[in-house]
Amino acid sequence: MARSKLQLRIAQFAVLRYGLAVLSVSVALGGALLIERLQLRNITLFLFAIAVAAWYGGTGAAVLALLLSCISFAYFFVEPSHSIPYFILFALFAWLVNRFSSVRRRAEADALQAREKLEIEVSERSSLLNLTHDTIFVRDMSDSIRYWNRGAEELYGWMPEQAIGKNSHDLLRTVFSSPLDDIQEEFLRTGRWEGELKHTKADGTQVIVASRWSLRRNEREEPIAVLETNNDITVRKRREQEIQSLNQELAKRSTELEATNKELHSFAYSVSHDLRAPLRHMAGYTELLQKKASSTLDEKCSHYIQMTLDSAKRMGNLIDDLLAFSRIGRAETQKTLFSLTQLVREALTEVRDDTEGRNIAWKIGALPDFYGDRSMLRLVLVNLISNAIKFTRTRPQAEIEIGCADGNSNDLVVFVRDNGVGFDMKYVNKLFGVFQRLHDSDAFEGTGIGLATVQRIIHRHGGKVWAAAVVNSGSTFYFSAPKT
Repeated sequence: MARSKLQLRIAQFAVLRYGLAVLSVSVALGGALLIERLQLRNITLFLFAIAVAAWYGGTGAAVLALLLSCISFAYFFVEPSHSIPYFILFALFAWLVNRFSSVRRRAEADALQAREKLEIEVSERSSLLNLTHDTIFVRDMSDSIRYWNRGAEELYGWMPEQAIGKNSHDLLRTVFSSPLDDIQEEFLRTGRWEGELKHTKADGTQVIVASRWSLRRNEREEPIAVLETNNDITVRKRREQEIQSLNQELAKRSTELEATNKELHSFAYSVSHDLRAPLRHMAGYTELLQKKASSTLDEKCSHYIQMTLDSAKRMGNLIDDLLAFSRIGRAETQKTLFSLTQLVREALTEVRDDTEGRNIAWKIGALPDFYGDRSMLRLVLVNLISNAIKFTRTRPQAEIEIGCADGNSNDLVVFVRDNGVGFDMKYVNKLFGVFQRLHDSDAFEGTGIGLATVQRIIHRHGGKVWAAAVVNSGSTFYFSAPKT
């Protein structure tokens, strides 16, 4: 059925083409006969008939028109023996017109094919661009919108028929981050531009977009269109502003805190320093009183004087530790590479007086070299070893171990372990606070500043300090610091 319809249409087209040839020649013949009566030249009409048939009907129609023209001209106007030059003229003219007609039809066919291909490509690309949620539209060089995808419709709220043909900057009320002339100059020079813009949606709300422009040129390298892609970054910019505000507030508070800490350090140093002189006087005069009046004082009064001297001595130690703690907060770290084993030996020498008459089993493991402030790390080891010696005092056989524990590849972990009285782990958070003590001062002397000093020094080295213990089963103190 479909094939018969196609054949019928082809036959109809052929009839039309050849009918055009017959009609054009008939008109030319009639006109020529009329002109002959008026004694005018009539060859032009036959040439015109051949041209019409060749131009609109193609090769077949041109051949038919040529034959009919030759026959008509020879029969009505010239002798057959004189008609050959006219026949040649008709044939050449038909060939030329048909040639031009063929070129025209080929060009039209190529243009039609190119147009169809372009329409298919545009349709396919438009379908793909509508699949993305990115905002994409195309505008010409006068900023008139020519294409508006679904992403643009979703973000801005205008339908394509509402946006197309409008000036994009006027429609979106664009706010540029820099002068538009500068942007246009850079864009035309490089063919690309990226930046942040403020746009106003159909409902009046503003959005901030990350915009990217790409320039489209024709075959002559003339700019013809702009592809603009926009991504909504309003939420991100709002969060960045919030983070920036928080950072500014944090910096302000940090500055205030730093100033407060300096004031506290200065205050603690000044108070501690000023307390030393009257305390020295009190202790000195109390000792003089004890020497001068010892023979006249009863046992209770002597006990009172001794308690006063012990308290003065304890307060002196407390002031010394407080001064040392304050100095650490103000001192700059002087980092060098040193032997940790040698530093442990020096710390043991410093606490030797506390070990006299004690039965202590020492176990010193292999210790690597360390990069840090030597004097500060020595104070850390002295404090931790002193604590181990002090809190193993009740053990007939004290065991103290110093070594390295497993840490990550970048940190050195050192521990000091003992078999002393230990402590309850529920109070571990108080352990490194200033003036914090977990044992009775009558049983174990101390000011409660030593471990706070250890923590401050280790924090200055970028590390941390912690402890693990069991009541009456000993404790282990750890500190870690970067190896380099």
